[in-house]
Formats: sequence, C-alpha cells, structure tokens
Amino acid sequence: MKRDKSDMEDDLRTEYDLKSLRVRRLGSGRKSFGATTVRLEPDVAEMFPSADAVNEALRFLIRVMQQNQALAPQTQANNSNAADG
Repeated sequence: MKRDKSDMEDDLRTEYDLKSLRVRRLGSGRKSFGATTVRLEPDVAEMFPSADAVNEALRFLIRVMQQNQALAPQTQANNSNAADG
C-alpha cells in the first residue's frame, strides 16, 4: 500500500525553525536547572512519598542542627564555670 504524498507532509508552519533545537541528553552531560538529583536507598524512600516530603524533613533537621549549634557555646561556658568552682 502506497502512502499518499499529502500524508507524508508536515503540518508545521514554515515560521517554526526546529533546526536550532538540541536533543536533551541524559546522565552527567545533562544540565540541571538549579536542581540536584539524589538517589535514596529503598528503605529511606519508603518513608517519603514525595520530593516535598524529603525536603520538609531535611529542612526540619537543618533547623534542629542550627538550634543545637547555637546552644553549644552556652553549654560549654556553663560547664567551664562549674569546673572552676
């Protein structure tokens, strides 16, 4: 069965220039636009239903760590004063 010539023609308009498009590569050569991909181990991934859940948990952990760092100098100063007495 021979195809009709009209079936083979594109319906794209002439003003669309697709020659300048680049094929997106996968892997390390692909540019990331501000995002970093991290591969989770299966047991960790089971605990998080989405990327938003992972980000929320990590932000919470960051806040806790920052609060603990802010308290650490005060705790060390209190311990050194107790040793002096």
